[in-house]
Amino acid sequence: MPPWLRKGETHFQSVQELKQQLRQLNLHTVCESARCPNIHECFHRGAATFMILGNLCTRGCGFCSVPKGSAAKREFTLDPREPRHVAEMAARMGLRYVVITAVNRDDLADGGSHHFAETVREVRAALPAARVEVLTPDFCGDMEAVARVLDAGPHVFNHNMETVSRLYRRVRPQADYRQSLDVLAFAKRYRPEALTKSGLMAGLGETPAEVQELLADVLASNVDVATIGQYLQPTRRNLPVSEYVTPEQFERYRQFGLSLGFRMVFSGPFVRSSYMADLVSEEAEGAAG
Repeated sequence: MPPWLRKGETHFQSVQELKQQLRQLNLHTVCESARCPNIHECFHRGAATFMILGNLCTRGCGFCSVPKGSAAKREFTLDPREPRHVAEMAARMGLRYVVITAVNRDDLADGGSHHFAETVREVRAALPAARVEVLTPDFCGDMEAVARVLDAGPHVFNHNMETVSRLYRRVRPQADYRQSLDVLAFAKRYRPEALTKSGLMAGLGETPAEVQELLADVLASNVDVATIGQYLQPTRRNLPVSEYVTPEQFERYRQFGLSLGFRMVFSGPFVRSSYMADLVSEEAEGAAG
């Protein structure tokens, strides 16, 4: 592990206390399930990304450590209290900025979009002054499902591209590059006042030219903010790291993205799509002003 990927203090007590509170309400965070390297820092500052629709995913992306489930084995459940519990936890934490993501639920006819929308509504009712960011699945390209989530009133719509087109079959075998771009483009057309955002991981075997092509495609879908971070192999079952991208290369990606016309490009080794999301949103909206 290169020196620029070594984190400092761990804030163990803050992490354990927040985990206990989350478990009391049967809630999950992508911070834990995806083994995010920023978990200690974010939990210490009272930030977390709620992961709804359970803790089992119907897809098997090569980069992701979220547990996989089987619809045939009836492993999936949907807790009807989850939207209210997310709102309760967000209020308990005193959040001014709430990020909500979800596992893929391809077993559900609506992809879980009704549940997602209800969670947004519950949070907005409990914390009317807070801003809400959603990080959604692709809903298998069902734009009615995307619209349903947007109708609930999130301030920021995020859907991650994750990687370059050439690597989709290996990294995201159950997803489609063009479909994800279409989701982002639809979100901006449907609710133009919402900030749109997308993220990608570096170090999976892509070339700088391919990253530039991806950024151009994302901007062409009218996305406002791009995030770029280092892929880190979360478990031995996941794809290996092909390259540890240097901080200098991340800066070059940032400069290139800004030159294309993004409002904000957050690029660095520890960047994740919801990392420092409140500050990223604030800066992007300031750039629009």
